[in-house]
Amino acid sequence: MKIERLYAITIYLLNHGRSSASKLAKYFEVSTRTIQRDIDSLCIAGIPIIAVNGSAGGYEVSDQFKIDAAFATSDEYSLILTALRGYISATDSPKAKHMFEKLSLIAPAPSSLNNNCIILDFSVLREGEQTIFQKLQTAITKKCTVHFTYTNNNNETRTHLVEPIAVIYQWYAWYLLAYSKRKQDYRTYKLVRMENLILTEEPFTREHKRADTILQEREQKDQREYTDIILRCKQKAKSRAVEYLKASTIQEFPNGDLLMKATVVDNEQFWFGALLSMGDNIEVIEPEKIRKCVLSAAEKIISLYNYDKSLSYIP
Repeated sequence: MKIERLYAITIYLLNHGRSSASKLAKYFEVSTRTIQRDIDSLCIAGIPIIAVNGSAGGYEVSDQFKIDAAFATSDEYSLILTALRGYISATDSPKAKHMFEKLSLIAPAPSSLNNNCIILDFSVLREGEQTIFQKLQTAITKKCTVHFTYTNNNNETRTHLVEPIAVIYQWYAWYLLAYSKRKQDYRTYKLVRMENLILTEEPFTREHKRADTILQEREQKDQREYTDIILRCKQKAKSRAVEYLKASTIQEFPNGDLLMKATVVDNEQFWFGALLSMGDNIEVIEPEKIRKCVLSAAEKIISLYNYDKSLSYIP
């Protein structure tokens, strides 16, 4: 929209100083002629933009022009900018970038205590996940149904038709919160397990509550099954047991080993993978069913590597 672009151009010039028409045109993805017309409109509106000729010329806003920043404190601005940086790292959203430009301009300098003390970097999203993320954002905005294939924890692949509500980062991964038309209930889907995502023309069948309200209601009626496991852990693996399994210490032994307890979600693979990654630094004491699962996984790994290396491997 032109009005939004005019405001964004003003913010950009205030943040970056003198900029050529071609640079502005490239940034805002319009023609240089459009930028020239926008600059004329800003001047008519009273924004003091100065045109400088020459090889180092361009447009800049007069130093006398200021934007009021009184609605928040410097530390509050710092928190907002930190959150925006994290969002941009995940989505590369042009709108978020423009918002960051606006707030960066009017934000007073934060106190040294809060200056960049927290950085949220979600750029580890795989290329495929980021594409899905962007499509979902479009579907959520348009309130249109999406269709995709999904592979669950049991390695079962099915097709789903859902009404997307929000994209959520939790449990070390990105998820989609959506209303399943088949289940007639709300479900979460891990983005990395979604494939062949298609936006349909079908509108939502109902007005949904806010995402945070839905999540709170789901948490209150959580029907997942949990299991307590007791572990004997070597001292050097304690930090990983705490980080990945949320384990707590029950007893310490003279040799430095620890008896620890963790509560895990049944039929969830993350914690089991973390358990196997610790190798012989951790042992499941109970329950017996978990011990058997670990033993079975270990035997399969051993059998995979237990072959005559002199034989050539042909896939």
